[in-house]
Amino acid sequence: METITLNNGVTMPMLGFGVYQITDAAQCEQAVSDAIDVGYRLIDTAAAYTNEEAVGRAIARSGVARSELFVTTKLWVQDQGYDAARRAFDRSMARLGLDYLDLYLIHQPFGDYYGSWRAMEELLREGRVRAIGVCNFPNDRLVDLCLHVEVTPALNQIETHPLCQRITEHKVMEEYGVAHESWGSFAEGRGGMFHNETIAGIGARYGKSVAQVILRWLLQRGIVCIPKSVHRNRIEENFDVFDFTLSDDDMTRIAALDTGRSLFRGDDDAETARFLSTIRFPI
Repeated sequence: METITLNNGVTMPMLGFGVYQITDAAQCEQAVSDAIDVGYRLIDTAAAYTNEEAVGRAIARSGVARSELFVTTKLWVQDQGYDAARRAFDRSMARLGLDYLDLYLIHQPFGDYYGSWRAMEELLREGRVRAIGVCNFPNDRLVDLCLHVEVTPALNQIETHPLCQRITEHKVMEEYGVAHESWGSFAEGRGGMFHNETIAGIGARYGKSVAQVILRWLLQRGIVCIPKSVHRNRIEENFDVFDFTLSDDDMTRIAALDTGRSLFRGDDDAETARFLSTIRFPI
């Protein structure tokens, strides 16, 4: 397993398993169990996914030592602010059934995330969290946060895939020592991702699928990735990416696919803020 060292010295697997949109508890528990059995050690969930309990059950029954696993969860907008964040963390830990968390992330850059960050810094000092970071922070909000807090975020998880490569964002993260993690690595198939002729052609030369080439491309850029599947064969396939290396020419050809635009959000940032700030989950 390839790893990355975060800015506080904590080591994190570069390939993990995500559980976004696996809302059926039994299905989620089985998928995480399969992923751990296959060899994944990074598991990424969130309070807003409403499946932390299922993830916790899979971890408990895995038989794998807690120290070998790297577990991430996230704080939703409705729980932003110092006091609310502390309470939300306790609820997440109870659902996961864990004594400590490896990585706690602010899920969206809306609401009182500075208050949340102070609570997270405190959790870090208390040893209840090993690292803290953010999700979906654009360059301006990420840099502003880095400049005005005691603990620089260890990681920023953002949409990243061959059609939205985040070149500028990656450079900013490198400048501030923030690790880059991809969500939506396959863009959920949008933009004809799984039928892209360039990526499929590269894969054919290595005997690898489009998904495997994308994950290899992310890893070679130094980007953490957390693909999701509920199918054991796909979970195994996504993990089988450490036996080949893309050439410089392959990397250049994939780089040419970048559109520089999200496939998930519109151009109206104001509408995005209104929408995400009003979503409430039973958490």
